[in-house]
Amino acid sequence: MKRKMRLITSVLALTMATSALTACGSDTKKDAANTPAPGKTADAGAKDTITALLPPVSPNFQKTFDQISKEFTEKYPNLTLKIEPASWEDVKQKLDTQVNAGSPPDIAFGGSETIPKYLQQGLLMDISDVITPEMSGDYDKTPLEYMKKGNALYGLPAYMEVHALGGNKEFLEKAGIDWKKIQQNGWTYDEFREAIKKGVVKEGDKTRYGFVFATKGVAAIDYLAIMAKNAGMPHKFTKDMKYAYTSKNYLGLLKDLRQLIDDGSMPKELSSVDAGKRWNMLLTGQTMVTGKGLAVFENSAKTNNAKIKANDGSAVKDSIPLDYIVLPAPTFQGAKASSSTVVDGYLTFRGKKDPTAEHKANVMKAAYFLSSGKVAATTNNDLFAAQITQSGKKEAANMKVDRNPDNIAAVENMLKNATPARSDIPTELEAKAIKLETEVIIPKLQAVLAGELKPEAMYEAVKAAAIQTFGADGVVKD
Repeated sequence: MKRKMRLITSVLALTMATSALTACGSDTKKDAANTPAPGKTADAGAKDTITALLPPVSPNFQKTFDQISKEFTEKYPNLTLKIEPASWEDVKQKLDTQVNAGSPPDIAFGGSETIPKYLQQGLLMDISDVITPEMSGDYDKTPLEYMKKGNALYGLPAYMEVHALGGNKEFLEKAGIDWKKIQQNGWTYDEFREAIKKGVVKEGDKTRYGFVFATKGVAAIDYLAIMAKNAGMPHKFTKDMKYAYTSKNYLGLLKDLRQLIDDGSMPKELSSVDAGKRWNMLLTGQTMVTGKGLAVFENSAKTNNAKIKANDGSAVKDSIPLDYIVLPAPTFQGAKASSSTVVDGYLTFRGKKDPTAEHKANVMKAAYFLSSGKVAATTNNDLFAAQITQSGKKEAANMKVDRNPDNIAAVENMLKNATPARSDIPTELEAKAIKLETEVIIPKLQAVLAGELKPEAMYEAVKAAAIQTFGADGVVKD
């Protein structure tokens, strides 16, 4: 009888142990599904450090770095997130230097359009094999597609926004411009040209311009690239992989952009205007319309307005109250609107040697932590950008956002015409296009804007370089 009881007790103990193990296994799977750990629980694994190079994504983003690192380690006690801050002007140079040395950070914030460039250098890390369905399912489909090349995934998106223009409401209305109509229906180049002429005001030796766009430094290519999408060239390559910037539309666009300077609507010194100066000119009343403009500018304007009202000396010098209005870019030569959509995010890199499976999974955890949930919700609210993850939307539900409803509607309207992602363009073609852009297009555009080169001469130079790069049959001929 005693032997029988011992046998029953042993069976019961084994059954309970098996049940406990099964329960633990279920909890582990559940935890893995609800955390950014691909197949691992938050406290599993050896100690590891993930490095990240991050610019001021939003006005307050860099102020939260210590808190972000702390909360990441609280979630993953064995992991450390080491963040290196950089300015917008410096981040590209720092990243390029590190990539060229073969020792990039694990994560760097950058535009999805730079993926071909870094992919060509062989140091981007495909994370498609470590991202879980729960994680990938957290993102809106479209922005996630921007981070792909073929079936490979090279990072996670932080936001999807439209490169728009921005205007001073008071100046627009004084010039008799129906900005609400423009927000909903857009405007052609001819309509835009006449409108910004009305915004030019001369007072003594001072001039308020109708339009200013940053064309120096990190913004050197933005002006041309954004406008080209609205000029019948939504991508650098057509669907049959012909380089698009040899089109007659490209020459027409160059002429139009130069014409705005010749009209006096834009400053002759436009080629020296960087992103900071462009924004200061709008804040100080030196221009009616500016570009490129993101939704965050409305928030930045409100913040500066509060400083002006408080008279505490912290506002931008000589700035005036600004009611910021979102405006679409004009369309050129009868082309359909194709809004320049920006998807920036956390690109994932590897060094010269393949990372261990565990380190790769840890980089994935960090990228997901930065681009979802509380971090994403806080950053995107600060940017006035839409949340693109379900976890971010949930966290943002109770966060207040003081945003002009007309601007919200304008952005939503532009997103309807957003330029779609093109993951089908071969990496080698995109890399060659970026090289052509860097070596030919940017310096030639600077010369056109400075009045040192005719648009026709730039067009011929780009055309010749394109034929040399892609071959006579690899470019658009129209």
